[in-house]
Amino acid sequence: MTHTTTDPPARRASGAVIPVLAFAGIVVAVMQTLLVPIIKDLPQLLDTSPSNATWVLTSTLLSGAVATPIMGRLGDLYGKRRMLIASLTVMVIGALISALTSDLTVMLVGRALQGFSMGAVPLGIGLMRDLLPPQKLSSAMALMSSSIGVGGSLGMPAAALLAQHADWHALFYGAAGVGALSIVLTLLAVPESPLRAEGTFDLPGALGLSLGLVLFLLPITKGGDWGWTSTTTLGLFAASVVVLLLWGLLELRTKAPLVDLRTTARRQVLLTNLASIMVGVAFFVQTLVLPQLLQLPASTGYGLGQSMLVAGLCMAPMGVTMMFMTPLYARLSAKYGPTTTLLLGLLVIAIGYGAGLGLMSAVWQTVVISVMLGVGIGLAYSSLPALIVGAVPPSETGAANGLNTLMRSIGTSLSSAVVGMVLANTAATVGGVETPTMAGFRVSFLIAAAAVALGLLLALFLPRQRSASRTAPAMNTPTEAAGVSRHV
Repeated sequence: MTHTTTDPPARRASGAVIPVLAFAGIVVAVMQTLLVPIIKDLPQLLDTSPSNATWVLTSTLLSGAVATPIMGRLGDLYGKRRMLIASLTVMVIGALISALTSDLTVMLVGRALQGFSMGAVPLGIGLMRDLLPPQKLSSAMALMSSSIGVGGSLGMPAAALLAQHADWHALFYGAAGVGALSIVLTLLAVPESPLRAEGTFDLPGALGLSLGLVLFLLPITKGGDWGWTSTTTLGLFAASVVVLLLWGLLELRTKAPLVDLRTTARRQVLLTNLASIMVGVAFFVQTLVLPQLLQLPASTGYGLGQSMLVAGLCMAPMGVTMMFMTPLYARLSAKYGPTTTLLLGLLVIAIGYGAGLGLMSAVWQTVVISVMLGVGIGLAYSSLPALIVGAVPPSETGAANGLNTLMRSIGTSLSSAVVGMVLANTAATVGGVETPTMAGFRVSFLIAAAAVALGLLLALFLPRQRSASRTAPAMNTPTEAAGVSRHV
């Protein structure tokens, strides 16, 4: 595929591009954790079971996983800035739908639309690659990549403050407001990339991926209710395998596929993507567990009896840590290589979850865990774009990075479904209300620790000869940028 461009992309960017795109990433990441402060109350608020209520979170993550490659490809064809604005607009519409209902089905529609905005993160990375000079690219990509964690953590205290002093629907009005602000800032500060891909949009590929992911996550969420060996559960798992295999064969035969699966055959890309799933799982476990532990009443014997606001504030250090340490992450990757940074990040995450198994009895302990996980997840997230860029030629960096973002989204979706299932199936009835137990919290932390251990094992087999400082300029020189065939 070829592209046309009028001006060298680096000349078109202003100094506001990085903060505005990072803000867009933070805004859409807030959608993932918007309801975490009230997660324990969702079954009552929506008049449904705890396992059904988990879909209010999982639907957002699932649609985000699907949106990543879809919006990336549409950005290739019609303009990344245009699709970024479209993503944010869909998010605002979804937030307004959710703000006007207490019905579970309508809420799921609104939440799915909010999740579709997750395509903004790879679109932002693609715009940075197209518009920024090489010397700014490494730190900018690290910031954009980390915005998922930053937004998720910083959004919780704001959401908790709003939910504690107003009707819970106000959360969605607030989300719509910051989404509208992000649209305005993007229109004012971010120029459109002049690069375009030729070809058509792979609609069968988009539908196949969506169906396959839904068939996979639905039995994980409902398996405890249906029975893990029931015909329905096993049938849906089998159907997901068949659909995803057929989807893969279709993508390999398609001239302009939604996801270029051939790129994943390269060892470094494959291992990085598998490790990314594990990082995504690890990131979301603490997001689901710690706020509930903090808010449960002390009468349970293990709850810390804090308000929604205090719980949100205890989680905020994670996002603050990730945001302010981003320049350090970029320098570490430049000096020692992104593989070393990923290994270090996974090791810190493992230590954080290991310590967390014994540090659940005081508020200050949750803050310590939050900071440790912020350091580790920030290190891991910031290393992933550089690893992908260093593994493929410039003409394939966009497709490869989009697939990596999809893998992280699948990790968070899987985490939400599994942890939601664990907490629902280990819950105890307290005062007529199903309440998560300490056993469920510890099992969730063990799941995160196991995911990180697997990620560490995968990362050990990654080559270490490339560094972020070598790969970043290579993908953004004007002559090479003109030949990039896929951008996300």
